[in-house]
Amino acid sequence: MARKRLKTMEDCRRYMAGLVNRTEDGLVEPQVAGKLGYLINILISAIKDSDLEQRVQNLENSYNNQKRGGKNGK
Repeated sequence: MARKRLKTMEDCRRYMAGLVNRTEDGLVEPQVAGKLGYLINILISAIKDSDLEQRVQNLENSYNNQKRGGKNGK
């Protein structure tokens, strides 16, 4: 099986859907699927945290830029 690059939530969703299908088809042992599902959930959590961190950083940068712009405009 080809290795998957799981960088986004959508990548993880697709991988999980495929994992369920392969498990139902008997291509993946349920115990292995459970372990992979657990790891995917950890990855999803890390992606969410990373996305949130980036959004907060963008807001902070925007706020600081507006603050600096306001002082120069007076």
